[in-house]
Amino acid sequence: MTASGKRTTIQIDGETHRLLQHLKRAEGASSYAQVIRSLIRKTKRLTKSTMESLSELPPFRRENRDRLD
Repeated sequence: MTASGKRTTIQIDGETHRLLQHLKRAEGASSYAQVIRSLIRKTKRLTKSTMESLSELPPFRRENRDRLD
């Protein structure tokens, strides 16, 4: 159950349900909610690490010889 103690129902198609079942077994999760939270955490980490790696790149500067003036 969630921290607030509330539950809700969501609709998913059969293929998504099958994929969630597979992930639940593969990760040894006890609930679909646990699988979904795990996916959200992984996505957040990926987004953060991607953005951090891009921030380390120097700004693009065109060289004078690249121009066709």
